[in-house]
Amino acid sequence: MEEKIKALKKMIDGSDNIVFFGGAGVSTESGVPDFRSVDGLYNQEYDYPPETILSHTFYRKNTEEFYRFYRNKMLFPDVKPNAAHKALAKLEKMGKLKCVITQNIDGLHQAAGSQTVYELHGSVHRNHCQACGKFYGFDEVYRMKGVPKCECGGVIKPDVVLYEEGLDQRTIQLSVQAIAGADMLIIGGTSLAVYPAAGLVDYYRGNKLVLINKSKTQKDQRADLVINEPIGEVFRQVVEI
Repeated sequence: MEEKIKALKKMIDGSDNIVFFGGAGVSTESGVPDFRSVDGLYNQEYDYPPETILSHTFYRKNTEEFYRFYRNKMLFPDVKPNAAHKALAKLEKMGKLKCVITQNIDGLHQAAGSQTVYELHGSVHRNHCQACGKFYGFDEVYRMKGVPKCECGGVIKPDVVLYEEGLDQRTIQLSVQAIAGADMLIIGGTSLAVYPAAGLVDYYRGNKLVLINKSKTQKDQRADLVINEPIGEVFRQVVEI
């Protein structure tokens, strides 16, 4: 482990166009559960798998049940950025990291101070009335009971990408450009199993591809450095925060 940390430090020291691509594992250390992990409580509470509840069709047909799951499993008002979020924000401030590309919707990168964040799956901090388009923040929606409604009477929808919905093309375009131009790509906290997001890493053409994940990923063979440890612990040893 020590040798791998030294190698990671050396790569970062020699780079000035780093891109970070992260998934759920970045936020689990802040206490945000990965909704894919099925626990006993989940099985007792819901009649449908999470992929069904978080689909566009289910949202339209069973809006109240959607919001019951959404509030219980995806909204966490008290979570705070961890060492990984803070380290990435510091690397950006130092001029080394150019952007964060994330599959997470919790806004923790911005809370840590990151400025350039491409959110592939949207954010719980942005919500809009489907009738008039009025914007609502996280706290406003969190306080509402049942299906959140706008003052005009319209249903408020979170700006998160549901199953059956396409990713924002502008966000994808910016992410592809960033990865293609990077001299170092750090991938963390993701098994790289969710497409099309996982396919973005194929645009990297450099020789400093780093994978930091507790378990193996589909891209390990291609990586120049693989560290199978919690990402927060790794960054805590690499960047002073």
